[in-house]
Amino acid sequence: VTLAQPDARTLDAIRTVESGGRCNTPDGDGGRAIGPYQIHAGYWADACRFDSSLAPAGYQSCRSEPYARRVVRAYLTHYAGLHATPGTYARVHNGGPAGARKRATLPYLRRFLRAYDPAR
Repeated sequence: VTLAQPDARTLDAIRTVESGGRCNTPDGDGGRAIGPYQIHAGYWADACRFDSSLAPAGYQSCRSEPYARRVVRAYLTHYAGLHATPGTYARVHNGGPAGARKRATLPYLRRFLRAYDPAR
């Protein structure tokens, strides 16, 4: 079984919501989230379980956009499911493995959809 993966447009929109697309993104969530995708250490650790090639670089590598993008892709590919939509990926990124079912991720979804489709 080949798992679906988020496409570049989806990843770009998540990055826009998380960091406005800035290069040198300040740490967020009280210093607990880093890089252009605002990745927490637990999120990174999960992604490393699903793609072992990520682990040697270390958590601080999430500050690098290309590396962080690989981390996000590994995490979302594992948790979002076979038939994920761009919105599903966004909600899982924001709310964790069950994020697509959490009401708390709906405001994030709205911001994501504006970034994903600026005409909305």
